[in-house]
Amino acid sequence: MALRFELLSTHSSGARRARLHLPHQTVETPVFMPVGTQGTVKAVPQGILEELGPDSQGAQIILGNTYHLYLRPGHDLIARLGGLHKFISWPRAMLTDSGGFQVFSLSGLRKISDEGVRFRSHLDGSSHMFSPEHSMDVQIALGADICMAFDECTEHPADEARAAESLRYTMAWAARSLNHFRANQHKVPWHKEIINSDGTLGTQSLFGIVQGGMYPHLRRESAERLVELDFDGYAIGGLSVGEPRELTREVISTVLPLLPKDKPRYVMGVGFPDEIVEYARMGVDMMDCVIPTRAARHGLLFTSQGRMNIKNRQFAEDQNPPDPACTCPTCSRYSRAYLRHLMQTGEPLGGTLNSIHNLAFYLTTMANLRRELEVNP
Repeated sequence: MALRFELLSTHSSGARRARLHLPHQTVETPVFMPVGTQGTVKAVPQGILEELGPDSQGAQIILGNTYHLYLRPGHDLIARLGGLHKFISWPRAMLTDSGGFQVFSLSGLRKISDEGVRFRSHLDGSSHMFSPEHSMDVQIALGADICMAFDECTEHPADEARAAESLRYTMAWAARSLNHFRANQHKVPWHKEIINSDGTLGTQSLFGIVQGGMYPHLRRESAERLVELDFDGYAIGGLSVGEPRELTREVISTVLPLLPKDKPRYVMGVGFPDEIVEYARMGVDMMDCVIPTRAARHGLLFTSQGRMNIKNRQFAEDQNPPDPACTCPTCSRYSRAYLRHLMQTGEPLGGTLNSIHNLAFYLTTMANLRRELEVNP
C-alpha cells in the first residue's frame, strides 16, 4: 500500500487538518519537513530530531537529496546497506527530491535535452546523465516513503517562451517518471521489509511537480495535466528562486484549487516561519526549507519575540535563554551569552545549538497551528 491521505477537516480559509499515512510514519499535517541533504539534517543528530518540538514528538518526516546521495556515497551502496532509512538510522518517514533543482542550480555545468540533463559533478567535474528513469531508479534504491518526479525548475526571471519550454520538459518527464516508477518500484529486495502498521506491504509513493514559472496559464496547464496522470500527491515547485513573496502567494493560490482535495499538497522550498503558517492557512499540507539550519549557522535565531542575531554585542553578557518561551534543549540549558561566544569563536557547537532551537521553533509553530485548526474548525 502506498500513502493514504486522511482529510480530517477543511476550514473557511482553505486550511486543512489531515493525516498522511506512510510506511514509516503517520504524519500529522500541515507539517514542516527539515532538510537532510546528504543523509543528515546539518549538525543535528537523528536522536535529537526525534525529540524536538512540543511534547518531544520530534520531526515526523525529513528530506534526503537525490543528487548529492547519488554522487556520494552512491545509491547502489546505500541500497546494498538496506536503504536510506537504515543507512542513516532514521526510523520515521522520509521524502527524496528528484535531483532536478540541484541540477538546475549548476547552470553552466549542465545541458538539457528531451532525454534529460547531462551535467558535471560539482565535486570532481565528472560527467553524469539524469533522465526521469534514472532519477526514479536512484530514488527507488534510496527507498524514501515519498519520491518526486523529475522536473525542470524554471529560473526567475524567465520570459514566457523560456517558461513554456521548461514546462514542456517537465510534463514529458513527469509521464516518464510515473511509468518507470510504477514498473520498477518493487525491484529492490529490501522493499519487502517495509511493513505498514496494519501488516500490509508498504510501498513508496510518487508526487508530480507543478511548474510553469510565474505565468498563471502555464501553472494551470501543468496542474491539470499532472492531475490527469494521477500521481499519489502533488507539489508546487519553482518557487523561492528569487521572486517576490507576492508572486509566490499568487502562484500558490492559482494552483491549489486545481489539485485534488483527497491528495496531499506540497510547496517545495519555503520558507520563513510566518510564510509556512500563511501557506498552510491557504491549504498547503507539506513544506520544507533549509532556512532554519542555514540561518542558525550564521547566528540567526527565530524566537517568540522575533528574529535574533545572536552575534550582536548586546548579548555578550545576557544570561537569559535564547527564547524564554521555548523548552528545546538549547533554550533549557544555554544562555544567549554562551551562544554568542560560540559564534564569535567559530565553535561548531554554536551552529548545532542554534539549529536545534530553530528546528524546534519551526516544528512547534506547525504543531500550534494544527492545534488551532482542531479547536477552531
